[in-house]
Amino acid sequence: MGGLREVAAPFVVPGPSGVAIRTRLKGLTARDEMVLRLVGDLLGSLASRDLKARCAAGLEHDSERWAERKRTLSQVSSSRWAGSITKATHDQWALARRGQLAHLQSLQAGIETIEHRLSVPVGEKGTKQAPGGYRSTREWHAKRRRLCVLEDRLQTVRADREAGVVRVVRGGKPLLNTRHHLEQAHLTEEQWRTRWQAGRRFLQADGESGKRFGNETIRVTDDGEVSLKLPAPLAHLANAPHGRYMLATRVSFAHRGEQWADRVAANRAVAYRIHEDTGRGRWYLTASWTIPPVQTVSLAAVRAGGLIGFDTNADHLAAWRLDEHGNPTGHPRRFNYDLSGTAQHRDAQVRHALIRLLHWAKRRGLAIALEDLDFTAETTREKHGRRKRFRNLISGMPTARLRARLVSMAAELGITIVAVDPAYTSKWGAQHWRKPLTTETRKTTRHDAAAVAIGRRALGHPIRRRTAPPPHDQSDRAGHRTVQARPGTPGGEGNRPRIPGPRTRSVRAGRGVKAVDQNAQHRSGRSAEHEFWHQDSLPLSL
Repeated sequence: MGGLREVAAPFVVPGPSGVAIRTRLKGLTARDEMVLRLVGDLLGSLASRDLKARCAAGLEHDSERWAERKRTLSQVSSSRWAGSITKATHDQWALARRGQLAHLQSLQAGIETIEHRLSVPVGEKGTKQAPGGYRSTREWHAKRRRLCVLEDRLQTVRADREAGVVRVVRGGKPLLNTRHHLEQAHLTEEQWRTRWQAGRRFLQADGESGKRFGNETIRVTDDGEVSLKLPAPLAHLANAPHGRYMLATRVSFAHRGEQWADRVAANRAVAYRIHEDTGRGRWYLTASWTIPPVQTVSLAAVRAGGLIGFDTNADHLAAWRLDEHGNPTGHPRRFNYDLSGTAQHRDAQVRHALIRLLHWAKRRGLAIALEDLDFTAETTREKHGRRKRFRNLISGMPTARLRARLVSMAAELGITIVAVDPAYTSKWGAQHWRKPLTTETRKTTRHDAAAVAIGRRALGHPIRRRTAPPPHDQSDRAGHRTVQARPGTPGGEGNRPRIPGPRTRSVRAGRGVKAVDQNAQHRSGRSAEHEFWHQDSLPLSL
């Protein structure tokens, strides 16, 4: 046990900090679409120019340069459009910076793994703590060359990070690379160009509390009228006062529409984004706003009534209900999903599986425990070598998306989420719970046992089951029998709860109330032996 890493304590996952809802802009005229494209293209070019200036500033960027960038953009658009562009640019640069750090750490982990395996003799087997050597001399030389490639990449990325240089593509690098593989993507050059232009448009504006309907740039009234402030070069296209263009459509939000209406009526900040789906030929409007942090329930209160532990797998969620003592109750549940197909299909499958899990937890009034998984370091080529199927399996598990969706959906239903350390849950669950929970009519899988282990860790109980009595004489001579009830634990002599059932149906009321009153029993050394009704022993002289 000395080689095991320390297991982090479980914690209650905080709720979401924001809300985003979307609706379709139906009934747009040809002029409406033309104006939206012109405004988006103009602001997109300004956003590209501003992103170039931000990347050139690097680590030397400060508030003065930010203000200078905003003044430059305000001259060709407006102050509010300039504020939205500069903020989006800052967020995009920060995201690229975080991705650069993750790439740097991935390269370092790969180099360390290769260096270790190169230092081990060829063909030597590995251990649970460290991998062994490579299987052949040919593979050894190939990995030696790959080590030089990774070291060169690491040096380049490290130099970029120290200089504050990031690589950002407005519109997305995958779409940019698709330009060179149009046949594989089943796209023509014109179709690709349409998607590329739509991806680089900028039609989003941050809200401002105290202003009319919570946003002066893209305004949506309480009755659904949509209008936007035109930039200065396009002011001649206005069809409403004060340089505004009003769309010939009204919108309504089916999801959270009442919350949105309350914010708009109170002039509270609401951010909007308009974008075009070129594949469907539709326009959409997304509204978002921040919400105050939800008051989380204490971990002790969550554990009081038990919870549901579930294990995330490549094709299903394995869940099992546990009581407050960590004992599995009922039967395991499985919520299947299919992660093949398009991204929309995968997302719908995950959402459908989660809502079934949440509805089950809602009916039982229980919290949900899950693993705090992070597979970033597990999907590298050097971590598992030639085990491509295993790496693909891990890469295909939607852990980050599943957790984000689960937290946001659970907050709406008032369900608490508890995250636990994922260390050894599958291994110890299968070791201690798979066989005992398997019956003639129920086959317990490794994933079901892992769900029990996750739930026990969230409840604060050890994953190991109650140990068997000592082999000498099934007594306490070789040590205490269990790992759960230690000597001196209060309540060990208490009454067992009377649960109605076949065994208690014929028991009269009041029976068993003195089951733990040792003075009322015939026990050696107890005062019950010396009561007045007790017959004294006969003298030996008679």
